[in-house]
Amino acid sequence: MPITQTNEVGEIIHLAKSGRLIVKLNAVGAERIKAGELLIDGSGRKVGRVAELLGPVKTPYASVITMSDRTSRLVGSKVFGGGFAKKHHDQSRSFSRLSRDR
Repeated sequence: MPITQTNEVGEIIHLAKSGRLIVKLNAVGAERIKAGELLIDGSGRKVGRVAELLGPVKTPYASVITMSDRTSRLVGSKVFGGGFAKKHHDQSRSFSRLSRDR
């Protein structure tokens, strides 16, 4: 999916002491972004994965676990929705297996 203005979900406004990026979501991002979604920068490089949504429903922020060592340089840049990151472990399958083994 090409990066366009309509894919833009927000802007990185802060690097927290925890190392997470804080993203102020725009109207599109407020409706589309969910925890676990992958965010990319304007050149298509992975920025990080949304850990949680914060703040009021109308103007939310996202806390993003970074996937890059260039986090301080990302502050002030736009981010775009990149889909959901692949999960390495499907908990629903392991839960059903655990309950079946009892």
